Order: sequence, then structure tokens, then C-alpha cells
Amino acid sequence: MTNAMLIAVMVAVPTALLSCFLVLKGWSLMGDAISHAVLPGVVLAYIAGVPLGIGAFAAGMGCALSVGFLRENSRIKEDTIMGVVFAGLFGLGIVLYTSIQTDVHLDHILFGDILGVGADDLWQTGIIAILVTAIVLAKWRDLVLFTFDPQQAGAIGLPVRWIHYGLLTLLSLTIVAALTAVGIVLVIALLVAPGAIAYLLSRRFAPMMLIASLVSVSCSILGIYLSFFIDSAPAPTIVLLMSASFVVTFVLTTRRRPAVPA
Repeated sequence: MTNAMLIAVMVAVPTALLSCFLVLKGWSLMGDAISHAVLPGVVLAYIAGVPLGIGAFAAGMGCALSVGFLRENSRIKEDTIMGVVFAGLFGLGIVLYTSIQTDVHLDHILFGDILGVGADDLWQTGIIAILVTAIVLAKWRDLVLFTFDPQQAGAIGLPVRWIHYGLLTLLSLTIVAALTAVGIVLVIALLVAPGAIAYLLSRRFAPMMLIASLVSVSCSILGIYLSFFIDSAPAPTIVLLMSASFVVTFVLTTRRRPAVPA
């Protein structure tokens, strides 16, 4: 339980910070795409005998680069491209997994195994979490300008293309960090819900990041603690708490909204 809470907090902070950018930029589906696309990388890494995180990161970046290339060289909208790419890569991962003999349980890859994390998982997740958090906090002003107005960011001399792929790299690294804790399927909730909740509560970006982090950490710790008493899996319990928090926040903020005059 102690290790589970530690890794949950490590994952909660960078995912919450990135969720603010994903929500504002409309990249929620990108997080979903990359999280599903890492499965073939995980399977190929297992076959090659290399750390699963390396394969997951390579597959995630491959998905992000593929989406960028297809978007720039076709008339298809980005959300459609992301849907096609992540579905195809996820299907490839399932086919690869079912074609090999392995003692790695698919359930742990898809839904995480937060109660089974060890020292190596804590070190890997901790290093990635510190790196991603430090970069986001150091460059958040540039990232905010890129999120709201890429043209203005380019006009004042910011390397827009590098920022674009840098943000995708941070997203891929964060998904790798969250892989052990919550798995491929549920990581999308950590990358969307905190930012969505904070967006409803704040009109400024700095408080939005703080609120998102507090919500993510609180739901993660409470979800693990609650799962012990209701005998449920910790990761889905965390996701349910975040979803419930979003619904409550939406209802409360809607009621506070002034009525529009006729």
C-alpha cells in the first residue's frame, strides 16, 4: 500500500500538469492515442528482452510522429487521423501479444498493477515524474503561448515545431511512467479529468495547474485507500473518483453561473 501511494503521487503530478495543456489545446484524444499505441512497443520490448518502458516510449513517439506526418500531408482532420492510428497500433499490439507465449499478464499491461510495484518501478516512475514536472514548470509560459496561439509564438521567435514535439515527448514519457500504476487504458483519465476539473474552477492558468495537481493527488491517494475497504482494484477506483469529482464540479459551477437575460 505504501509503494502504491508513492507511485500514485508520482504519476498524479505530471499527468495533472500535462492535462491542463491537453484540455486547453484539444489534445485529449492525443493522450488516448499514445496510451493505446504503446502496447505493440511493450510486446516487442518483451520479445527483444529490453525494458518495457523503452518499447513503450518508442511506440508512443512513433504514434505521435505518424499523426504529425499524416496531418501535414493529407486533408484528413487530426482527430480522425489519431483515431485511425491508435486503433491500428492497439490492434497490432493485441495480435502480437496473442501470437507469443509469455507470462506477462495482459490485464497488468492494460489496467496496471499498482499494488505489485517494486523498487525498480518506483525509481523509473520517480525519475520520469521529476524530469517532466521540472520541464513543464520551467517552460510553462512558452507552452501556454504555444497552446493558445502558435502563430504568435512563432512570430516572437519561439521554436514552435520543437515545442510541439517536445510536448508530445513529455506526454509519451508520462504515459510510460503511468504504465505500471494504472495501465494503458486508464491513464487517459489521469490525462484529462484533472485539467477538465481545474478548467471549470479557474480562469487563470497558474491556479489551474495547482488545482489540477491537488485534485489528481487527492483522488489517487483516496482511491487507493478506498479500494482497500470496498475490495476493488485501485486504478479504476481512482478513475471513478475523478469522474465523480468532475460531475460534482460541473453541477456546482453551472449553478453558480449567472442567468442569461432574456
